[in-house]
Parts: sequence; structure tokens; C-alpha cells
Amino acid sequence: MPASSTQLPPAGYKLAEVGEIPDDWGSVPLAELGKMFSGGTPRLSEARFWDGEIPWVSSKDMKVARLHDAIDHVTPAAIGNGTRLVKPGTLLMVVRGMSLVHTFAVAIVETPLAFNQDLKAFLPHADGNSEFLLRWLEANQSRVLQLATESTHGTKRIPTGDLLASHVPLPPPAERRAIAEALSDVDDLLGALDALIAKKGAIKQAAMQQLLTGKTRLPGFCGPWEAKHLGEIAHIKTGCRNNEDKVADGSYPFFVRSEHIERINTYSHDCEAILVPGEGRIGDIFHYMKGRFDVHQRVYAITKFASEVSGRFVYFHMAMNFGVWAMQNTVKATVDSLRLPTFQKFAMEIPPSIDEQVAIVNVLSDLDAEIAALARRRSKTRAIKQGMMQQLLTGRVRLVQPTMSTPEVATP
Repeated sequence: MPASSTQLPPAGYKLAEVGEIPDDWGSVPLAELGKMFSGGTPRLSEARFWDGEIPWVSSKDMKVARLHDAIDHVTPAAIGNGTRLVKPGTLLMVVRGMSLVHTFAVAIVETPLAFNQDLKAFLPHADGNSEFLLRWLEANQSRVLQLATESTHGTKRIPTGDLLASHVPLPPPAERRAIAEALSDVDDLLGALDALIAKKGAIKQAAMQQLLTGKTRLPGFCGPWEAKHLGEIAHIKTGCRNNEDKVADGSYPFFVRSEHIERINTYSHDCEAILVPGEGRIGDIFHYMKGRFDVHQRVYAITKFASEVSGRFVYFHMAMNFGVWAMQNTVKATVDSLRLPTFQKFAMEIPPSIDEQVAIVNVLSDLDAEIAALARRRSKTRAIKQGMMQQLLTGRVRLVQPTMSTPEVATP
């Protein structure tokens, strides 16, 4: 992954294989920093190799930066019989599979574990390099993905030789540790935000289970709930637009068969509505809208709610309950799809007064607002981390200032 530049570096910097780096930094191939080796799969037919106490990592486990466990486990008998054990501080990276089309997953091992053949393990020679290399590989994901080739079977893979030949900028040891610690602190904050978002989400789910079923009533409300069908309390109809009608910077929201809301320059509705795709991920995607918008021909727009019904209450009720009903009534074609009667016959119980419906909606909306605020904070924190990686891992910002007057090349 050589650098290309036609400009002279500024004072205190030099041009290396990885681009401009400080004079006291080194630049070495990854191969010089450690040893890489492969994993494997024990024979599936040998029961004595499986369901043990040793985590056995595959691509499906590589969704976190720190590995403590895995979905599958092997026994001590499997070590040396198709797979191998790696120790804490080892880096695992996915080097084979279709996930390499979009992402390069890398993680640091924090407990002894085994791994399969879609992964490579990299054990740095020097203590402390694991954290720094984890950060460097995270920051250079796009460069690593450019190394991926495609086999005759269409599977993506990263050639080991090309990966080991990739040059890594190498600050002095103290600066390596400082960079790793700074980025680790940001990861801790991201982890805390993830945990808080999950907790708030669980609280919301519990509140929905209680409030949307009448098991818990808010103060001041009583009386039996009324059974209704969706077709009784709202108008339901699909849109008439196609994907080709979307416009990147259109004036109005355009609801299609996905979570992503497109834009368009026309509108067919100016009202309160619930938008639900009629095929694909049925019963899984729900949008609530008030205002002008347009609708894809395979998306159902639920509008014109009865005067005694809160559209937003219906939205929350459908988000919790419609999925099961939809899967029970899906039409099996090329993809799962729903017909109009499935919507019209969807049964629900509704509080007798719209005031109670609105009160329930306010509680759930407040929880949604808290979760959204936390999600925005998390997005901003991730953006800060990306900026930190760009600055710290290139030496544009120094956490440890050089102390020698003459250039020093860091040793691995």
C-alpha cells in the first residue's frame, strides 16, 4: 500500500511508504512486526472435538474489537486436530468470505481461543504492539480491502503475502502506547453508550408490553379497551411510484421497501400516516409520517385515522404486534409479500379514550427521543474517533513529543 505524493513533506516530516510521517517514526512491512498463521476446523463428524470449553471463533463472531468468547466451542482434543490455540494479545482478522466486499473485521484476543480457516492470526513480536496494530488496521480498513481478490468460486480473500507486505507507520514505543490508550478510551465511551442504548431499548420494550396491552394503566384512566380491526379505523392503500422516480435531493420523503427513506419531487399525501412495506422484510419496517410524502407501489400507506384513534398509538401497536400476524399471513411468492386483507383484518385493542392513547404515546415517544439522542451522541463519538485515528496514526497530532534532536527510527 505505497503512498503517492508530488509535494515535499513539511519540516519535521518525511515521505515513507505509508505517506508523510514524523522524522522519528519508522515504516516497516507488517511481516517484520510479528508472525501470521492460519486456523482450521476440526472434523465435524468427531463429537469429541465439539461442545467443549474453548471458544472457536469464526467470521460470525467478528463483530466486536475484543474477543472473550464465541458462538461455537471445541474441546482440548481439537487443538492440533484441525485447529490451533492462540493466546491473549493475538490479533484475529477475517481474510476470506463475502463480508470482505464491505468490511475488514479485526479483533484482539483477550482469552485463549481457537479459530477457523476464514481467519488469520497475527502475533506481534513486541509487547504493546497488539493494541497499536489493532488501531492501525481499523483505520486502514479501506486499504486492506483493496488487497482482496476473488476466487473462481466468487469468494473474496486477502492474500497473506500482500497483507504482510503492507507497510505500517511505527512511532516510538511510548507514543504507540499513548495512541492505543487514547483510542481505547474512546472505545470505552462507545461501549458505555452502546450499553445505555441497549438498556433504554429494553426499558422501552417493557413499557410497550405493559402500556400497549392495558396490563399497566396510566394514572387517571380506566374502563375496558375496545377490539378493532385496522380496516375499521383507517384507510389502507399502496402507493403508485417506482424506485426510478426517486431524486437524490428531492423535496419530499419517498417511502420505499426499506428502512432508508428516499427523496422525490412529488407528493401524493399530505397527512398523518404509517408506512409499511408489503414485501421483503415484512412486519419489520414501520415509518410514521406527518406531512407531505410519496409512496412506492409495494408500500402500504395507512391514513385517515378515525377521530377517536391516535395514529401514533396505532404505529406503536403495529411495531410491537404486526410482525407475527404478517408472517402468519404472508403470501409466498419470489419474496414474502402481504395483501390488503392482511392489513384490514389486523386486530388490536384500543383504549376507550383518545386521551389515554395520547398519554401512552407521549411516554413511548419520550423514550424514543432519549434513545435517538444517545444514538446521535454515539455517531458523533464515532466521528471523533475516526478523526483521532486519522491524526494520531499519521503523526499529524503528537501525543508524545520527540525528545532527541536527531531523528530516531523506532524499532519493532
